Amino acid sequence: MMTIYRLMAPCHFGLESVLKREITDLGYNIVSVEDGRVTFEADAQGICRANVFLRSAERILIEAGRFTAVTYDELFEGIKAIQWEQYIPENGRFWVTKASSIKSKLFSPSDIQRIVKKAMVERLKKEYGVTWFKEDGADYPVRVFMFKDEAIIGIDTTGESLHKRGYRKLSSKAPISETLAAALIMLTPWNKDRILVDPFCGSGTFPIEAAMMAACMAPGMNRSFTAEKWSNIIKKKQWYDAIDEANSIINADIQVDIQGYDLDGDMVNIARQNAKMAGVDHLIHFQQRDVKDLSHSKKYGFIITNPPYGERLEEKADLPALYRTIGERYRELSDWSAYIITSYEDTEKYMGIKATKNRKIYNGMIKTYYYQFMGKKPPKLKRDNIEE
Repeated sequence: MMTIYRLMAPCHFGLESVLKREITDLGYNIVSVEDGRVTFEADAQGICRANVFLRSAERILIEAGRFTAVTYDELFEGIKAIQWEQYIPENGRFWVTKASSIKSKLFSPSDIQRIVKKAMVERLKKEYGVTWFKEDGADYPVRVFMFKDEAIIGIDTTGESLHKRGYRKLSSKAPISETLAAALIMLTPWNKDRILVDPFCGSGTFPIEAAMMAACMAPGMNRSFTAEKWSNIIKKKQWYDAIDEANSIINADIQVDIQGYDLDGDMVNIARQNAKMAGVDHLIHFQQRDVKDLSHSKKYGFIITNPPYGERLEEKADLPALYRTIGERYRELSDWSAYIITSYEDTEKYMGIKATKNRKIYNGMIKTYYYQFMGKKPPKLKRDNIEE
């Protein structure tokens, strides 16, 4: 009988709707959407597909259990009651890689980690009839989230976070993560038939993620995952099937107009190298160019960008002039849309335009805003009414 797992996919706060849509499009049922996390159901093949195909998820965890715990005794007993033997073989290497606590009576990460490991050991000792574990097999890292006194326990199938696609060997000072960039693009109506320009492209993340979407390249197809070694849960063939599926839908022969500019020539070279690693360098035009020289003759394009927002004090003074320039250049573009992620609260003031929409998104610990300036939609192509 096929085992159905409850899987948790953490994401950036404020972008749960994007991830929910991605999971639904993959064909899986959503169980719940919470702040920074979407829970869904899938079989072992679904664990592989979620890791390979999801663009906006940070990782994929098997939910081993959830229960209320306001004392360490309750935490210990709750963990001990989980059927760990269903997931972790006798020689499995297991540890609590991370514990976090929000609005909970149990708030010490190190204490939570210690108690959880101890309870897991107690359970597995009894189940396997041993007093000591070799732990020389595959890795089974565990993550614990305490939220409002509810303990949510996940086993991490991913390993290194999913934003590590494998293409970004070099990055700029303040790079935007690949998962965040992908989610922000998916929040816009952009598609491969529309122009996309990032005038502050840095190491090229927005143009590269857009090009990968345009070519239907799965973000996780060129990396490895912790659960690849979980032969007790996932067959090797299921990983191969997910990669075969990813390869079968790539369309690298498309025609797109995706451009990335940066004032720093070294960054432009880095962006080119990253695009090459991702296999999309033929789809992007990178150029050393100042934002004041931004122009395009065609209509209905998109700017999607992460301009400087002066995290350092000496840069703050340059921001009014910079955002004024962005506003001036944008107004010169005919019927374009602009999507700008920044923590600079005077963006609209200095751009001289009111955003159509503004969305609050946490980029790490920085509160940022995603300003959405909507341009006109292009006219629909008229089709002749030919009777078949």
